[in-house]
Amino acid sequence: MSVTSRQFEQLQARLSGSRRAAQPVFESSLRPAAAGTQIIIGIDPSLRGTGYGVIKMARPHPLALAHGTIACPPGWVHSRCLLKIMQTLREISAQYRPAVCAIEGLFYAQNLQTALILGEARGAALAALAEAGLDIFEIAPRKVKQAIVGYGAAHKEAVAKMVQRLLHLPAPPAPDAADALAVALAHAQDTSRYSLTAPKKI
Repeated sequence: MSVTSRQFEQLQARLSGSRRAAQPVFESSLRPAAAGTQIIIGIDPSLRGTGYGVIKMARPHPLALAHGTIACPPGWVHSRCLLKIMQTLREISAQYRPAVCAIEGLFYAQNLQTALILGEARGAALAALAEAGLDIFEIAPRKVKQAIVGYGAAHKEAVAKMVQRLLHLPAPPAPDAADALAVALAHAQDTSRYSLTAPKKI
């Protein structure tokens, strides 16, 4: 069996007893093979505050092209909020032309009404991005946190700080935008050649 020079160097490093500090899954698994020029949009759906984040896979680290929150005032009826979500995501897709969308999966809701409202916002986002012809993938909330922070029950503040670090942002993003960027980054990890589980396409 032939061994490349890079594989030989890696083997030497292991045999020399060198140790690396523990890292979140994302930092330890994303490699240059996954870091091309693909643009990914991440979505954290919510009726009143849908988060979005657009990243570009590049070297030496991913770049944040855009992020924010689609905010809808409490006084707006649901239909108006859903329309704004669709229109905003259409505009973002047209401007940045992402190839892929990653959306946060459903989580356990405390009551049926909450689940229905979240489903409406999620549906509006999915319709807008499917209309743009994007491949759409779903990632469970715990898996996103595990990939970014290294802990599946991490708080929003920890996610925002790690997203800031990974994307070299001047400040932590707003909570909903940080979650959306985290979803996009987690998808990038999922599609790396070192990932053992294929992302769930919807």
